[in-house]
Amino acid sequence: MERSLGLMAGAGALPGRAAAEARRQGWRVVAFAFDDAPGLGQSADRIVPCRLTDIRSVLAEVAAERVEATLFVGKFWKQSALSQVRQADAAGRRLAGHGLSDAALAEMVVATLSAMGVQVLDQRLFLGPWLFTTDLLTARAPSEEQWEEIRAGWRLARSLAALGIGQTLVRSHGVTVAVEAAEGTDETIRRGTALAGPGAVVVKAVAPDHDYRFDIPAIGPATLEVMVAGGAAVLAVARGKVLLVERETVIRLAERASIALVGIDEGQDDRA
Repeated sequence: MERSLGLMAGAGALPGRAAAEARRQGWRVVAFAFDDAPGLGQSADRIVPCRLTDIRSVLAEVAAERVEATLFVGKFWKQSALSQVRQADAAGRRLAGHGLSDAALAEMVVATLSAMGVQVLDQRLFLGPWLFTTDLLTARAPSEEQWEEIRAGWRLARSLAALGIGQTLVRSHGVTVAVEAAEGTDETIRRGTALAGPGAVVVKAVAPDHDYRFDIPAIGPATLEVMVAGGAAVLAVARGKVLLVERETVIRLAERASIALVGIDEGQDDRA
C-alpha cells in the first residue's frame, strides 16, 4: 500500500523538486500549498490550497488523507506569519501562542502532528543532492584580504546562528555592516551592499543544532542577482549544510560578475 506524504509547501522551486523525489521513493504526495511553488502541480498527486489563517482545515485534510508523514519545504515568510497571527483560527493561534521563533514553532508543530500519529521528516532525505558540498565553485578564489573578512564573518555568523538571530552577515573593510534578522538572506545582502559599496563579502552560517525538518538554508539565482546589483565580491556558505538552488544559473551569474563562491567547513576560521 502506498504511503501518504503531506508536503507542506512554501514558496519557491524546492517543493516541486521534493515532491518529485518523494514520488520516486514511492510516496503518494499530497501537497498543502501555502504559496506559489512552480512545478508542484506536475509532481504531486493532489494539491490542497492552504492559508496560514486556517490551520484547522489543514489538519482536517491531513487526517482525511491518512497522511503518515509530513515534509516542510519552501519559504514560509516570517513577515507574513507575523502579520497573519491576529487573523488565524484557534488552531493557528495555539501554534503561535508559544512564540514565532523557529524553535517555538517547530516544537508546537511536532507536538500537534505527533498527537495525530504523523511524523515530521528531515528535508535532506529528499533534497540532499542539491547541497553545496564543494570548497570552491567558481574559477576565482577569494584574495587573502577577502579571506580575512570570511574568517572574521564566519566566527560571528556561527555565533549569531546559534543564538537564533540570523544566519547571514555582510562585511567590508573589517566592519560587519549588516546582520540578518527576520528579513531573510537576500534583503540582508541588499541592505549590506548598499552600506558597504562594491567588494563586500557575504557569509552564511548554520547553527550547530539547526532543525532540518523545517528548513534547509538555501542560496539561488535571486541571491546572486542581489549580490551582483550591490557589487558584492564573495559569498561564503557552510559547506554541506546549504542548498544550492539552480546550480548552473548561480555559477553562471557568479562567473559573469567575478563573484567567488566558497564552501566553509566548521573550524575553517582558523585557516592560516
